Amino acid sequence: MPLYRNERGPTSGLPVVFIHGFPFSHAMWLPQLEAASASFRAIAYDLRGFGASRADLSYFSIEGHVDDLVGLLDELRVPQAILVGLSMGGYIALRALERNPERILGAVLADTRAEADSNEMKIKRAGQMKQILQEGLAGFAENQCRAVFTTENLEKKSEIVRGIRDVILQTPLATVAGHLSALAARTDTTAALPKIQVPTLILVGEKDTLTPPEAARAMHENIPGSRLEILPHAAHLSNLENPEAFNRHLLQFLRSFPIPESGPGRSERR
Repeated sequence: MPLYRNERGPTSGLPVVFIHGFPFSHAMWLPQLEAASASFRAIAYDLRGFGASRADLSYFSIEGHVDDLVGLLDELRVPQAILVGLSMGGYIALRALERNPERILGAVLADTRAEADSNEMKIKRAGQMKQILQEGLAGFAENQCRAVFTTENLEKKSEIVRGIRDVILQTPLATVAGHLSALAARTDTTAALPKIQVPTLILVGEKDTLTPPEAARAMHENIPGSRLEILPHAAHLSNLENPEAFNRHLLQFLRSFPIPESGPGRSERR
C-alpha cells in the first residue's frame, strides 16, 4: 500500500526525508517543508496508519516503519537521503542508521532518544492503551498536547495546538493503540551510536520532558562528530514551537552537504 507523501522543491536537489512523530502526520513538518523546498528536494510522508497513509495490518513496529522508509526511497529512486526525524521519527531514523546506513547521507535527530522504554514507561503506555480503548481518543489527545507543548505555547500558539489535537483525533484508534505497543517494544539503539559515520545534528527543546536535553546530550556524546543545539522556548514539538531556530539550524546543516551536479528543475507532488 503506497504511503502518502508531500514532496516539494527541485527534483534535482539533495533529498531530505522528514519522518513525523507519534501520533501525528506529515503536516507537522509544513514549516520545514516550506523552508527547505527552496533549495532541497523535501519529502514528508505519513507513516503507515497515520494521516492519509492507511494501514492494511493491525500490527505495527519500528522495524516495519524502517522497511517502509527504505521502500519509499526505492519507489522515489533515491539512493541516499538525509533523514530528519522527531520523536518516534527519530527512533525510526536511528534504527535505519543501524540497519541501512548505506541509504543515509546525514541525520537530524530532533526531540528523541536512543534508549528503549524503561519499565515505568512501558507501564504508562499500557495504561494509555487501556484508556483509549475504553474511552476513545479525546482525553488522550488533551493529555498529549499538554505533554508536547510548553505551558506558554499552549496559549500563545493555540491554533497550532488545535491543529495537532485534530490530527490525533482523526487518527484511527487502532493505529494509536498499536503504536503505543510498538513504542514499548522498540529496540535500544545506544550501542549503535558510536558506529554512525554520517554528519548528525541533534536538536531538542530546552523544556522537553518526554525526551529531555539530557537524552540529547547522551546521543551527542556517543555519535562521533555530532552537533547538539538546544532550542529555547520549546518543549517536545520544537519544530512547531520555535520554527525559526529549528529551521535556522536545519538549513545550516543541510547547506553543509555538497550540491548535486544534476540540472535544475522544480516539482510539487502531493
